[in-house]
Amino acid sequence: MPHFFSRFACLPAGVFFCCATLVAPDLAIAAKPKPAKAQKSLTIYAAGDIADCRKLPPEESMAAKTAAIINAGLQQDSKAMVLTLGDNTYPVGRPEEFNNCYDATWGKFKSSTLPSPGNHDYGMPQALGYYNYFDELAGPDRRGYYSKTAGNWLILSLNSNRNELPMQEQLNWLREQLATSKRACILAYWHHPVYSSGGHGNNDIMQAAWEMLAAARADIVLTSHDHNYERMAPINGSGERDDKAGIRSFVVGTGGARLTPLFFAKPTTEVRNNTTHGVLKLKLHANSYDWEFLAVDGNSFSDKGHGECH
Repeated sequence: MPHFFSRFACLPAGVFFCCATLVAPDLAIAAKPKPAKAQKSLTIYAAGDIADCRKLPPEESMAAKTAAIINAGLQQDSKAMVLTLGDNTYPVGRPEEFNNCYDATWGKFKSSTLPSPGNHDYGMPQALGYYNYFDELAGPDRRGYYSKTAGNWLILSLNSNRNELPMQEQLNWLREQLATSKRACILAYWHHPVYSSGGHGNNDIMQAAWEMLAAARADIVLTSHDHNYERMAPINGSGERDDKAGIRSFVVGTGGARLTPLFFAKPTTEVRNNTTHGVLKLKLHANSYDWEFLAVDGNSFSDKGHGECH
């Protein structure tokens, strides 16, 4: 009677050990499936309230120091992206502010930048300095909002300077983006924070957008406007802490403009600082993310952590 062994081994001095697997004589052993290729993480650097050269030349400005952090990161990873969170220049977003101050600092990585506009950018009619400078990088039709995808992430750049019908058009667009996206993780960013303990406090202009994002179980929202750094605990659509399904939000108004006072911390405030310029670094993985605040040289403040996508 035939028997079939896949392999055997003979050991020394009368010891015999046989590793046997019974198989049909004509059946090939199936190869083990190869594991799916892991998604490469995407690095993002983000800050708002950036270029102000009214008192110092560009190379001596704080925007040059925050730009140096990003330049160093891009030298290590040329595929990293940069998000601006509005108020790209001061005081009113004139073309010369972009061409002479922003371009000499954060403009060094313009091609890697996904911008969003702030109220100071709209100091010029129709934010012409902002849209003329960033052109197609600012999204289509000078409306100030657009989306990108990266791996398992949907990235949404929104415009918190719209109101009435233009805002409703943006909300309709956002609803469609969220309904049709196949990505499991969502990051959105704009200028005015819905929740903040900074000098400007809460802003309800983007409350409807926040509620849509919360309903879609978005993961991260980045804003600026208040010139400080603040990280909130995850918050749901009603503004309440929700560690399981809420949105983790950051105010990163530390890109270069003068820092400003803080008010009393919110119940959802976890970390805040208004003495340190810097940028937020995010590592977006397939189903999770890491964050780290990177301070300019000479400052020791830091904040880092990890989160999972919903």
